[in-house]
Amino acid sequence: MAPPTIICIGMAGSGKTTFMQRLNSHLHTKKNVPYVINLDPAVLNVPFGCNIDIRDSIKYKKVMENYNLGPNGAIVTSLNLFSTKIDQVIGLVEKKKDKVDYCIIDTPGQIECFIWSASGSIITEALASTFPTVIAYIIDTPRCSSPTTFISNMLYACSILYKTKLPMIVVFNKTDVRDAEFAKEWMTDFESFQEALKSNAELNDETSNGSGYMGSLVNSMSLMLEEFYSTLDVVSCSAYTGAGFDDFMKAVDNKVDEYNEFYLKERERIIEQKKEAEAKKKEKNLTHLMKDLGLKTKKEKKSDSDDVDVLSDLSSEEEEEDDGYEDGLVEPDDEEPEREYTFPEDRNGEINANTNC
Repeated sequence: MAPPTIICIGMAGSGKTTFMQRLNSHLHTKKNVPYVINLDPAVLNVPFGCNIDIRDSIKYKKVMENYNLGPNGAIVTSLNLFSTKIDQVIGLVEKKKDKVDYCIIDTPGQIECFIWSASGSIITEALASTFPTVIAYIIDTPRCSSPTTFISNMLYACSILYKTKLPMIVVFNKTDVRDAEFAKEWMTDFESFQEALKSNAELNDETSNGSGYMGSLVNSMSLMLEEFYSTLDVVSCSAYTGAGFDDFMKAVDNKVDEYNEFYLKERERIIEQKKEAEAKKKEKNLTHLMKDLGLKTKKEKKSDSDDVDVLSDLSSEEEEEDDGYEDGLVEPDDEEPEREYTFPEDRNGEINANTNC
């Protein structure tokens, strides 16, 4: 059975790498051996053991020097280079599928470098096409105490969900600093969020977050996201203390069942559409090539054959017009027609009406 894959995504500073470390140790404690992959080429130290590390095959600083790139450009380019070998990565994971229970993947803190890049899509789709894949979106809970920051995080989560089209778990991290109950309440009770927005405006009269354009925008966004919240599994945990990781693993198991029931069929449909589109594209390119070479395609040959009458058809039509017989049969003449011979001198073998048999 293919091991479930957990892709950890989060903003810089959300505690994503620490969450990976705690998740790794938690799975080992439960005797569920994970296969660990690091896809962050710019990280200096990884606080957990990796089975596959992008830094072993791609040197981030060398990419910056060789291609004259900045930090984000170098991350994208490193992921582009790594994505060309994603089939080998999947092959390595498949070899270990009988020995590992989960595959957990750490990604760069710059979300846009992974989610909205071509390489990120290639890696995610390749994994999701082979293994049951779940997205874990890590949120810094203390930073979400402001309603506007909370909405920004939720919009990020919404965009990631519709970009990847995979089951998602929203993880409120750092609950040892601040409990995440307020965030869960905002997601389920719109009036509670409105009250928080107004109280935030009263505390910040200068910015006036609860009124005017900003307040109206945040209110509209929160109304729109109500339906989005209903499709999410929300978990609060602390990567520092390890609290809440049992709940997280239960949510992962639920999302794996959801993947097998709903998302797998959708992905198969998408793959089938891509195959059909690719086949049409190849046929179109072949048609253009044959026209350039002055050759006729199969359709054109078929249409030509449909337009031209067969010789036997033409002769039968002419005969029907000449003799007037509808059934196509011609009555024989009473007199035997006079024959012309190619070799008139040699007629010894001819049999006619005067021949005695």
